[in-house]
Amino acid sequence: MDTTISMIFFLVVIIISAIIHEYSHGWVADRLGDPTARYAGRLTLNPKAHVDMWGTFLLPLLLFFGTGGKFLFAYAKPVPFNPYNLKNQKWGPAMVAIAGPLSNLTLAFVFAMLIRFMPITSQFVANMVGLFSIIVYANVMLAVFNLVPIPPLDGSKVLYAVLPDSMWKVKQVLEQYGFFILIAFVFFFSSALVPVISFVYSLLVGGGF
Repeated sequence: MDTTISMIFFLVVIIISAIIHEYSHGWVADRLGDPTARYAGRLTLNPKAHVDMWGTFLLPLLLFFGTGGKFLFAYAKPVPFNPYNLKNQKWGPAMVAIAGPLSNLTLAFVFAMLIRFMPITSQFVANMVGLFSIIVYANVMLAVFNLVPIPPLDGSKVLYAVLPDSMWKVKQVLEQYGFFILIAFVFFFSSALVPVISFVYSLLVGGGF
């Protein structure tokens, strides 16, 4: 498959997957008692409701050229939600947060199953499998990255739910400096996630360990 086509497709998949990711946050929040996303018109897959010029377009392009395509990340406008409306005050925010990565892992799983069981009968089918592989890898990448416990990533909400009250200072520091920590992580340490992403990808498509 032409490298340029693969690169463009990768960027498109990252953007669409980020939109599905944000929609999933809103959908779960709505089911758990918070209608904020619904009232804001965000319970839709219409890209117009979710795209963010920096996070959806410019950031992935910058990372693409900055890392040579090895690591990409994109985000849509965060779906608003009010944690005080959630039925479960302790675990509700974590459940809303984990919904995004789970949506990406679900997409990755579906297309990985197609890869596993689709017989290669022609070049066209081989090209389709190549595109499906990109979808799997991109969604695994989004899921793994979002589970990093640095605000505002989803993993931080999960971390807050499991931290004992005695470690409130950890949450305070992360909330105060999370953005700067995240920027440093993306540009200097994100390569550490590549083995994890590759492992999960291989596990899903059946490529071994």
